[in-house]
Amino acid sequence: MTTISPEELQELFLFEDLDDDKLAFLSLCGSVAEYPADGIICAQGEPAEFFYVLLDGEMVMTQNVRGHSVEVSRTDRPGTYGGAVQAYLGDKIEQRYQHTLRATRPARLFVLPARKFAKAVRKWFPMATHLLEGSFFGMTTARRVVDQRERLTALGTITAGLTHELNNPAAAAARASAELGERLIRAQQSLADLAAQGVDCTHLSALVSLRPALPAAPGGRRSPLEVSDAEDELGDWLEEHGVGEAWDLAPGLVASGIGIEQAGEVERAAGEHLPAAMRWLAEVMEVTQLQAEISEAVGRITALLDSARQYSQLDRAPYRQIDLRELLDSTLTMLKRKFGEGVTVKTVYDETLPPVPVYAAELNQVWTNLIVNALYAMQGSGTLTIRTARENDSALVEIGDTGVGIPEENLDRIFTPFFTTKPVGQGTGLGLDISWRIVADRHGGDIRVESLPGDTRFQVLLPLTEPAADEPDQ
Repeated sequence: MTTISPEELQELFLFEDLDDDKLAFLSLCGSVAEYPADGIICAQGEPAEFFYVLLDGEMVMTQNVRGHSVEVSRTDRPGTYGGAVQAYLGDKIEQRYQHTLRATRPARLFVLPARKFAKAVRKWFPMATHLLEGSFFGMTTARRVVDQRERLTALGTITAGLTHELNNPAAAAARASAELGERLIRAQQSLADLAAQGVDCTHLSALVSLRPALPAAPGGRRSPLEVSDAEDELGDWLEEHGVGEAWDLAPGLVASGIGIEQAGEVERAAGEHLPAAMRWLAEVMEVTQLQAEISEAVGRITALLDSARQYSQLDRAPYRQIDLRELLDSTLTMLKRKFGEGVTVKTVYDETLPPVPVYAAELNQVWTNLIVNALYAMQGSGTLTIRTARENDSALVEIGDTGVGIPEENLDRIFTPFFTTKPVGQGTGLGLDISWRIVADRHGGDIRVESLPGDTRFQVLLPLTEPAADEPDQ
């Protein structure tokens, strides 16, 4: 290592406003080090012992995110710095390098011990030190608070949608359940009427065993005209065979799959007691339909709750291998209420894409942010496309919309905290910032965006392989 003159230091933008005494102090305390191409200047995670300033050459700053090296910046501008940049905070934080600096071609750097750097900053700029300290801890606290608020906002959006989606099947199940009790009583009364009319046990047994063998309900697969014709045909048959209220019974029987052929089977089993038998059958089939409605409603509720559990990942390990389709489908289910009739959802999934190691609940927040933004851009009308594919060693998830697009001048700012184009009160400007940090910082991935009017695509890249386990501390 060699020394550097105060005059050479003053040529750097970082030190150009310092007086001669301060420049002399730095010249005395620091030294010049040379690094070859690909030489490591400092490594993330190691004790932060030096403050580095580029004199000439080029260096790159990277961060290790779950075993993946992510390039943050690359520069050849003299005066650019790195290393122990937070040394002025002293023992208020753990002093470790927050990034890795590497020379990309032979480089010279001014190297200043962290303690000397911290002492100079605190002594020469006491007010600035207090401001920087306040800014550092204030931003740390603010980011934690706003992150929590964004998660709660996303949860509120999902909860509102889930409540709405659950309300319909729950109401259907409650209505069917209330009617079911009344229908069961009426069916029992009809069966008792048959017994009171003298229908013997053999015929009653034949009627009871006949009902389960009847078809489920093909009426739902017929056209309205075909259903109307079937009702007329059955109504005529019932009327001809002396069944009272024939035209009131026919629609329900047809809806349950009863036609002339099945009515003939009932006649053979009931004989002269056909009218009472048909009324009993109509009651029983209504009970069957109500049971089917309850079963369908409960099935929908169960599916929604499964999607909610999948979305929140409350019953899963935080980091695990998972099929991305499961996460995307659960998010789409949770957001279904927000789509509206004018939005078409199209999914194009790569069936060969393997499971990916991820923090599932956090990624669901990313999908939520991107989909909600896409819906806002389309203003209730357009096509939302969700696509998965493989790109080299990464899984690609693309969320596209046919909205107005992002102006070119805003493309470089959309991931900036608090930047938003939404009206005041409709957006915090943190959704994409949080999404970026979840994808890049937590997963070692990347987010790209391409946008033209009518075609905006956010592409999320996630590593397909789990990073190697960290080496244990010595």
